Amino acid sequence: MARILTLTLNPALDLTVRLPSLELGAVNRSEAVLAQAAGKGLNVAQVLADLGHELSVGGFLGADNAEAFDALFRRRGFRDAFVRVPGETRSNIKLAERSGRITDLNGPGLEVGAEAQRRLLDGLDELAADQDLVVVAGSLPRGVQPQWLYELLLRLKRLGLRVALDSSGEALRQGLAARPWLVKPNAEELAEACGPAGEGGVDAQARALRAGGIEHLVLSEGAEGVRWYGPDGLWQATPPKVEVASTVGAGDSLLAAMVDGLLAGRPAEQVLREATAVAALAVTQFDFGIADRERLARLQAQVAVRALDRSARPQRRAEP
Repeated sequence: MARILTLTLNPALDLTVRLPSLELGAVNRSEAVLAQAAGKGLNVAQVLADLGHELSVGGFLGADNAEAFDALFRRRGFRDAFVRVPGETRSNIKLAERSGRITDLNGPGLEVGAEAQRRLLDGLDELAADQDLVVVAGSLPRGVQPQWLYELLLRLKRLGLRVALDSSGEALRQGLAARPWLVKPNAEELAEACGPAGEGGVDAQARALRAGGIEHLVLSEGAEGVRWYGPDGLWQATPPKVEVASTVGAGDSLLAAMVDGLLAGRPAEQVLREATAVAALAVTQFDFGIADRERLARLQAQVAVRALDRSARPQRRAEP
């Protein structure tokens, strides 16, 4: 069991509305409504907790509607290190159709001032002192600049921590410059952060980031699977066909399971197989976490994993 800190800078109250199909401009009747305290880092934390790890959770949280988050922290046994700021945590509406299509209506997020940002940074030394790894995941709230995220990642690294990052846009671009231990973009997010892909495409961009000091680049490709550029070369996993309930949280589940496997030191093929199965399980459910171990085992047996290229393994430096 590892001690892991997840930072969710822009959490949300997710309201998932399930309906047969969405008809624009018409009255739509829902089948069910599910309200959840969420955000990418908190989703990751729930999966990691189910995998047996001890979690601390932090970031920025609205003081005016924190009840659902407080209840989640108590239920899961999370150590609460969120900085409370005035106002309400944003609400996100997710329209989930039977086909598996999700329409997201995401709120803008809290306005986080300089004082709250300083409080989070100033508390890192104590907060991260006993942690084995930090996951920083999600978007930035209003008032928080991408350069601040870069400084946050550098501070975590100076504390001797491995940092896993999952973000997008300018936040991801700045985050990549800090060279975290692991990043998990999709192809579109990687291209947006790195600029237009040249002759070598996304593959060349991923290899360049690896050469620049990022140890693990996990490229999620949705139903097509996962490509992992790491110390053991390039691996690809193809998930089994499943009935999709919701894709929300699938990438977070993938990231959590990758972190779990890497911390345990499992062989590369096993790490990727297990992580892909956890992500496949996630799309079959609306809740976050691993509730059905038997089904997970069946999915894992159906994941296809192959090594595409082992030339990415970095050369070890000779000992002086």
